[in-house]
Amino acid sequence: MATALPDGNLIVPVIKNANEKSLTGLAKAVNDLAERARINKLKPDEITGGTFTITNFGSYNNLAGTPIINQPQAAILGTGVVRKTPVVIETPDGDSIAIRQIIILSLSYDHRVIDGALAGKFLHKVKEILENYSPDIA
Repeated sequence: MATALPDGNLIVPVIKNANEKSLTGLAKAVNDLAERARINKLKPDEITGGTFTITNFGSYNNLAGTPIINQPQAAILGTGVVRKTPVVIETPDGDSIAIRQIIILSLSYDHRVIDGALAGKFLHKVKEILENYSPDIA
């Protein structure tokens, strides 16, 4: 995860065993690493060995951005700001317009490691998880 430091530089702490964490567990790890990064308390092994980065340009109220891979990692997911937006809702009874919270996700990946179909499936799965998230799920 990319973390902005007080001096304007970035550091990329690594969440170890992220695949074993729930969304809530990931959020806790992100908050812990970011806080310790900003006060210069990370250990050397907490900034090495990453395979995938998440960066949040939404924290600066940006809708979208173009994240760049932190080599030798395989990919980076950029998250924009969550914003209420009018959207068309399709139902069997017809279309309607509703206000929904929308986020733009940007995925950059190394085509030597990941092909476009796999990247598209990944983004679709992230979308499903976010749309069905419940804080009650550990």
